[in-house]
Amino acid sequence: MDLFKRYLSVWVGLAIIAGVTLGSFIPSFFATFAGLEVAHVNLPVALLIWVMIYPMMLQIDFSSIKDVGKKPKGLLLTCVVNWLIKPFTMAFMGWLFFKVLFVDLVDPAAASEYIAGMILLGVAPCTAMVFVWSQLTKGDPNYTLIQVSVNDIIMIFAFAPITAFLLGVSNIQVPWTTLLLSVVLYVLLPLLAGVITRHLLNQNNDDSRLTHLLDLLKPWSITGLLATVVLLFGF
Repeated sequence: MDLFKRYLSVWVGLAIIAGVTLGSFIPSFFATFAGLEVAHVNLPVALLIWVMIYPMMLQIDFSSIKDVGKKPKGLLLTCVVNWLIKPFTMAFMGWLFFKVLFVDLVDPAAASEYIAGMILLGVAPCTAMVFVWSQLTKGDPNYTLIQVSVNDIIMIFAFAPITAFLLGVSNIQVPWTTLLLSVVLYVLLPLLAGVITRHLLNQNNDDSRLTHLLDLLKPWSITGLLATVVLLFGF
């Protein structure tokens, strides 16, 4: 890992400070971006997330799913944790901290927002980090592709229903149009874009063009991550 990636947590921390500071000094600037939304889905944030995750989506090879039966235990464990444990655990932790332990420290409206954020975080597996951790632990890249591909397919269909259920149990109302549009903008469209781009670049079974494109896009992925952090904390 190069120096920048090695200290990514530092840059994210600085981006948080920058977002909070800029949001305090030029609130009208961030308010303008905050108002650019459809069905409560912020379009500038969606664009930045596209910039961040598109290179990761390019690495997903759905043809690898045919090998899903070769090592079922790891894939089964991943799916169980991602879809039967993590969402409900995050919802429980949100309720525990903001409705019980910190109930006197956080106002009810803010508590509901924090709980909603924890639920959304718990229901959405992070595709990018799967690739990162697999690389750091010298994991099997092909098996990583299988896990990511299967989980992304599940996420297309399971994200909105599970999120709606957990938010409903927590008495937090989020319109279905917001949930469905989030799935389309944040998962389905970038996933399709990655699949189509990968297919076009690999028509002659030559992955050199794909590798070259990934090398060009990876710096933009980090830029999209940091810009998203600045914008969100500036809101």
